[in-house]
Amino acid sequence: QKRVRMKSDTFPHLSSCSCNIEQWDSDEPVPRSELLEKVAGIRGLYCLLTEKIDAEVLDAAGPSLQVVSTMSVGYDHVSLEELKKSGGWGTWKPLWMCGYGLTDSTVGILGLGRIGAAVMARLKPFGVKRFLYADTGPRPDMATKIPAEFVPLEELARHSDFVVVCCALTPETQGICASSLFSLMKDTAIFINTSRGGVVNQEDLYQALVNGQIAAAGLDVTEPEPLPIDHPLLKLKNCGESVLKPAENGTLQQHRGPPCPQSLLLPQAGQGGTPIPHPQ
Repeated sequence: QKRVRMKSDTFPHLSSCSCNIEQWDSDEPVPRSELLEKVAGIRGLYCLLTEKIDAEVLDAAGPSLQVVSTMSVGYDHVSLEELKKSGGWGTWKPLWMCGYGLTDSTVGILGLGRIGAAVMARLKPFGVKRFLYADTGPRPDMATKIPAEFVPLEELARHSDFVVVCCALTPETQGICASSLFSLMKDTAIFINTSRGGVVNQEDLYQALVNGQIAAAGLDVTEPEPLPIDHPLLKLKNCGESVLKPAENGTLQQHRGPPCPQSLLLPQAGQGGTPIPHPQ
């Protein structure tokens, strides 16, 4: 059985990630012995219909394997039962994937510039009851369009159900999101950082999440970036590090040539133990 090799213009999507990529560069199927040897210690596997992904392959890959993706629509060559044994969705639970809604909530924005205003505009249709913002001073040119209320950072922390950080990293904002801020927030509040990793004291954030001072955190940026795979924050169920980063303009598909098949991007998402979009 012959097969077509991957077009080279799909690989810029993967070459930008901090991972090593090894491809079987032949039109013929990879020998079984070669497959079993090369999968040892990998984090992501992208296969074809000609590769049978069973217990033998999964055992050879070991516990580091995070995602198996296939070029085909069909997946009869992949043993779903074996994949489930090695970790998966599990059974449905009443509170599975439940979170806090935006309707009737209070959203606080730290840094009301163009990005902060754009975040507010996108959240408003979801029924946000009140927008607060903290900045170096009032920004009526931005705030009146929402509308949003200028308050001190301490008041924003006390009243917000969602705190979204959109400020620039400056000497004044370095480490501004620390224990003094988290201790004022509601224990049901969600902290989101889209700014720079340096504005957050990550040790203080970790303690706030572990001790239940805040409910959860979503981090689009970290210090360093990406976080080491053994970083304590990545071990928490109530803290997520973003997989897709549209803030980095160069990583958008339209800036990197033709779109890459989603199945090929899944192994990249598995790199570093990050959440997998639409896992099967």
